[in-house]
Parts: sequence; C-alpha cells; structure tokens
Amino acid sequence: MAKVKTSRKHNVLLVHNMDSSWTAAEKRNALKEIKGIESAIRSCKLKVKNIVLENTDLYPLICGYDPETHVIFNCCEGLPGIDHSESTVASIMESLKFSFTGSNSSTLNLCWDKRRTKMLLEKHGVPTPKWRIYESPLLLFDDWNFYPAIAKPAMEHCSYGVTPDAVILTKQELKKRISFVLHNFSQPALVEDFIDGREFHVTLWGNDQIKMLPPAEMDFSAFENIHDRLCTYDSKFEPDSIHYKKIKVKVPAELSKKEHEALKEIAIKAFNVAGCRDYGRIDLRLRNGIFYVLDVNANPDISKETSMAEAAKLSGFSYNKMIGNILSFAVKRHHTKKVIRHARKKSSRHDCYLPNFK
Repeated sequence: MAKVKTSRKHNVLLVHNMDSSWTAAEKRNALKEIKGIESAIRSCKLKVKNIVLENTDLYPLICGYDPETHVIFNCCEGLPGIDHSESTVASIMESLKFSFTGSNSSTLNLCWDKRRTKMLLEKHGVPTPKWRIYESPLLLFDDWNFYPAIAKPAMEHCSYGVTPDAVILTKQELKKRISFVLHNFSQPALVEDFIDGREFHVTLWGNDQIKMLPPAEMDFSAFENIHDRLCTYDSKFEPDSIHYKKIKVKVPAELSKKEHEALKEIAIKAFNVAGCRDYGRIDLRLRNGIFYVLDVNANPDISKETSMAEAAKLSGFSYNKMIGNILSFAVKRHHTKKVIRHARKKSSRHDCYLPNFK
C-alpha cells in the first residue's frame, strides 16, 4: 500500500477530461484508466472525488472545493474540443490556488511547442538533433542537407502526424512532406536530422532529487526499412497496425554502465531545463555514443499498460504505489504552501521576507 503523508481532512479531486468526439472504445479505455488511478488513490486511504470535464468550463467544477483541504490529481489532457489546452487546465487550477500533480502551466505550454523546447535545450547544451522550422515550402531550397531527415508538426504530441512517410531521404520528398504538414495540420513543420539508431523512453520523477526509473528501449528490429523504424501514431494507438504489433518495448534497456550514466545525465538535464515537475518522460536516440533528446513529455501517460508503470514496477513500485508516489509530490507542495502562508502571517510584524508562492 502506498503511504502518502497527509491529514484525515485531505481529499483528492481526480480531474479528467471526456471528449464527446471520442469513439465509444476511446471512452471505455479512458474510463478504465481513470478507475485504475482512482482505485490506487483509495488504496492510500484517501477520499476521492471523481470530476469529469466534458466541456470547456473547468472553473465551476472545482471552484467550490477548498484548496486548503483538497489536492488535485490532474489527469486532464486538455479542455474538450480545444487543441493544445493542456496548459490552460493547469492555469485554471493555479488561479484557484490548488496544489496538483504534474508540471505547472508554463512547462506544459513550453513542451507543446517543439521550437521553443529545442531552442531551450540547445541554449543549455543538451544534445538534440539538428533542426529547422518551416512555415512555408517556398523556403525549402536552402542549406538543409541532413539526410535522412524527419518532418512532423511542430506543435503536437503522442506522435500525431508521424507516419512512415515522415522519414525523408531526398530534398524532393522533404518539399512534399513539408507541404503536407502545413496543409493538413495548419502549423509549422519541424524538420530534424533523423537518427536511425536505438531509441529510449526515460521516465523521471521527483523534484529536489530527480530519480530515473529503468529506461525503456523501443525495439525496431522487426523492420528493415528505415521508414518503419520510428514510433508512429499508429504504433501507440492502433492495435491492428503493423507498427503497434511489431515494435516491442524492452524494460529495462540493455545498456553498459557508462551508457546508463550518460543517459541519466542527459535525461535529468533535459527534465530540469524544461522545468518539469513531479514526473515526466524524455525520449532520446543514441548515435556514436551521444544521447540526443527528441522530445520532452511533461504529461506522459501513466496508465497501467505504459512503460512508466513497468519501469516503476521494476523499481519496487506496484501500480498503486506508483500513483501514491506521484500524489505525494503534490501533497508535499500543498503542505509547504500552508507552512509558508502560516509563517508569513506570523512574520508580518517583523523585518522578515518570505517569497510569494506561484
């Protein structure tokens, strides 16, 4: 059983979205995942209120609860019907002074924008594949000469828009793919040097002391064609697809001690540079002894079937204990806020400065 340091007054608001545009199967899967998380929280001997967000109006659903006695377990992927609104959900929770699990609104907003994320990684010396943003196919005939390349939407997650055709071998293919992304996704195209090597998904958690769970490796050995050696959208969400069936996940990944330490160092640095909180996942590829960060996911899937749950299990955390550990980060933040508010009141008559909490 997970142990979460809290009081008997503590209650958990389990907030999640349910979009009317989802298929019946998608809704069933979402409910199954939420029930698993709810059960895990109850195993911590805490009261749970299940709050379902079915439209864009989150505020009235949670404003009646006292942030002094409630912590939010945030499972929202966004406001139903509004793209890229994951950070908006967090900002509403912040405006009401709730402590909630996962990263804050600014980090969630950053990680949706691959251009800003890449710029930040480069600024702090974190290896990431060579890249360029294209907002018009007319800019194609420039100095891009890194092939194979990959072209994908610049503001998406979960491999949305990533298919075998996203891997590019020639300039003509690149021109065609950039036009496809611009036309079909109404956003810039991110073009990167495609590293045809081993891919790792690394789950990290913690705040003051970041810990790496056993890394997962995506096994592409079933495919000889370079266009198939990547995590496509189908490989994650279409069980009948060949990529879903044949791309295997190895947990833990087979790494030498030197590789393991190098992977850990780069992943933790990327986690901190992006401002991730509580937990997150860093996707990387290995080439010539260097791990390159492909993506920073500040709100990864935490359901039972994920590589995160498997990695946590290998580290001695049952699923219930994993969820309890994630919740404990928000509970700790909640207690810290209360202590500082109390101290600020006591010190208001003295020359004592306590920083504001945001």
